Amino acid sequence: MNPFQVVAPASGRVPVLLSIPHCGTAFPEELKPEFKKNLASAPDDTDWFVHRLYDFAPAMGITIIHAVYSRWVIDLNRDPNDKPLYGDGRIITTLCPTTTFFGKPLYEDERTVVNDKEVKRRVENYYRPYHEKLQRILDDLKNEFGIALLWECHSIRQHVPTIHKEKFPDLILGDADGTSASPGLIETAIKNLEGNGYSFSHNHPFKGGYITRFFGKPADNQHALQLEMSKVNYMDDAESQYDEIRATRMRKVLMKTLAALAEQVSK
Repeated sequence: MNPFQVVAPASGRVPVLLSIPHCGTAFPEELKPEFKKNLASAPDDTDWFVHRLYDFAPAMGITIIHAVYSRWVIDLNRDPNDKPLYGDGRIITTLCPTTTFFGKPLYEDERTVVNDKEVKRRVENYYRPYHEKLQRILDDLKNEFGIALLWECHSIRQHVPTIHKEKFPDLILGDADGTSASPGLIETAIKNLEGNGYSFSHNHPFKGGYITRFFGKPADNQHALQLEMSKVNYMDDAESQYDEIRATRMRKVLMKTLAALAEQVSK
């Protein structure tokens, strides 16, 4: 199975790419027996339904790439050398995690590490193909438009005390402390995300993961922004089912924001 899927624009392509690295729920056949069945049947750390939430994007000319496999197989938004993204004491799952965000063991044998040989195999088979395809799409957009914007799409439970003691804001824009995108694009994103009835934060408690930090190269006309959101904005109170009413409201904000950004990079 291909470790990613690409959804091409319906028409009139614009220089914007949406990356959704944590929506995958599948497990490679050779690894399925190793994971605890009760956890793997519904991997809780998934960014549930985010690819559905953003499925309006191709009609706007925006390309989407999203993961197929669970982040428990390999986390596409971690440093390939497993360098931690934050140093503030929060729980940081590894490139190939062995526990959930809440510390529950993922594997039947309750291993605490995935051995180096297996990590390298997963990097080659599942991690590298996603990142290489992502860069090829960005290069293609830059060749056509002279510029490209990567929009990283994420969601998280409203409250994960092992990461952040308080409930998360509804929307969190990350730009690696202003280094992954131009000031103008950051300003446009903030302007359109704020003031819609959702709480908003900028670079706290998330400033962008590895993909945002690595692919965001404004000096090369390659910009990256990450939007993290609390799942209750488009799911039910239990954060288990897609909620059409909440999702419709959120989609309006996302459409407005992406339209403004697309217009800006298409000039």
